[in-house]
Amino acid sequence: EALQLVQAGDIDLVFLDIQMPDLTGIQFLKIAGNKANFILTTAYSQYALESYDLNVSDYLLKPIAFDRFYKAVEKVQAHLKVAEPAEQPAPQLTNNGNGANPIQDFIFVKTEHKIQKIQLEDILYIEGLKDYISIYTRTERIITLQNMKKMEETLPQTQFIRVHKSYIISLDKIESIERSRIAISGKTIPIGDTYREEFFKRIENRNL
Repeated sequence: EALQLVQAGDIDLVFLDIQMPDLTGIQFLKIAGNKANFILTTAYSQYALESYDLNVSDYLLKPIAFDRFYKAVEKVQAHLKVAEPAEQPAPQLTNNGNGANPIQDFIFVKTEHKIQKIQLEDILYIEGLKDYISIYTRTERIITLQNMKKMEETLPQTQFIRVHKSYIISLDKIESIERSRIAISGKTIPIGDTYREEFFKRIENRNL
C-alpha cells in the first residue's frame, strides 16, 4: 500500500527505515524509483554508500538529533522550492518577513521523547526559561530544549514578535493591551523596555 501511494506521485517526502518486515528500505527505493524525495533512517551506517547511489535526499543515523533532522527536512524543502514551476508557488509556504528564505506553516520541535509538529496558527505565545522554552497553544504546553533567539529567527516576523526577553507572542492572538501588559488567553505578558518601541510600531502598522 505504501509503495502504491509513493508511485502515484502525490507525495513529496518519505522517511524510510532500512529494516522493514517485508522488504528492505533499499529494495523499496529500487522499486519506487524517483517518485518522491527519500530520507533514510537507520542505526546502521554501512548502507550509506548504497543509498546515495540511489539518489536519496539524506541519510539519518539513529538516534537522530533534532538539528540533524531539521537540516534534512530543510534540504528537501529547498529542493522542492527549486523544482516548483515559477507560476505555481510551493504550497504551504509563507515569507517570514525578515528577508530570509520562506518557511512552512508549521515547525518541528524536539520534546522529551519525540519530535512534535506544531502548526504556527495554534501558537499563543512562547515563554523562555533558563534552559528551555515553553510553547503554549490553546490545548497544551510543549517544552523543548531550544533558546529564544533561535526560536525568534525560526518564526515568521509577520505573525510573531518578541516583546520581552522571556516572551514571544503571536500578534493574532492578542486580546488586549494595557500600558505595558498584553493579555492573551488569560495570560498577562509584560512588554520589556527594549522591545516596546518596535512592538507598538508593529501594532500601529496592523491598524489595531
